[in-house]
Amino acid sequence: QVQLIESGGGLVQAGGSLRLSCAASGRILDVMAWFRQAPGKARECVTAVNWSGTGRYLRDSVEGRITISRDNAENTLYLQMNSLRPEDTAVYYCAATDVGVLTTENNYDYWGQGTRVTVSS
Repeated sequence: QVQLIESGGGLVQAGGSLRLSCAASGRILDVMAWFRQAPGKARECVTAVNWSGTGRYLRDSVEGRITISRDNAENTLYLQMNSLRPEDTAVYYCAATDVGVLTTENNYDYWGQGTRVTVSS
């Protein structure tokens, strides 16, 4: 059984930074990703990376501001978010799959409970 636990969310002013973590327990899955769901909107994939780091996805709207990384030895996924904007406000979810670096949530088998990020203007 795989369990994903996110941490690091909170309230930050526009232009600030946050670092989210996702600690995974159980077997290691190839692909880990961060999704987010803003109020009243569908959940969307922000970024994803495979185990080797050779496969990546990054949403256009966050390019240059958000970086995904993973520590395979610790089975932990990170999301470094800089220059945050009010439109980044959302619940951020960690997800994992062995299917591939895909952006559709239906392809992800395991999900964390989410951590809320609020960016004030």
